[in-house]
Amino acid sequence: MKQTAGTLLYRYNKDKLEVLLVHPSGNYNRKSPWSIPKGLPEKTETLEAAARRETFEETGIQPAALRPMGYVNYTKSSKRIHCFFGLAPRNAIPSCTSWEVDRAEFIPFEKAKKEIHRDQLEFLRRLTMVIDA
Repeated sequence: MKQTAGTLLYRYNKDKLEVLLVHPSGNYNRKSPWSIPKGLPEKTETLEAAARRETFEETGIQPAALRPMGYVNYTKSSKRIHCFFGLAPRNAIPSCTSWEVDRAEFIPFEKAKKEIHRDQLEFLRRLTMVIDA
């Protein structure tokens, strides 16, 4: 099974929860769902290190403190996504810093639930459980 790692960074904007998501680039991806920033770990990299690197490469944001959130398995492929979550750095402004994505944005939580890849929706559910606790 292919292992990938990414982050779910969140912030509050005027007391409204937002999450950082990316959209894959390319004409064939125009209608594709959004995703957490993620990618494959390099040979000697831990999953958390890979998640941090991929987030920086795709959004220009360097995550601070992260906690593990577990993983999800994609239902239509043999891909496992490990997720780490944390509060976004203060005043973080995402930008597309990789050819792999055409958009990197903080998206209001309710909209994110509709836009995110359906297999990653579980990460949003888990986020509400840990930040509301």
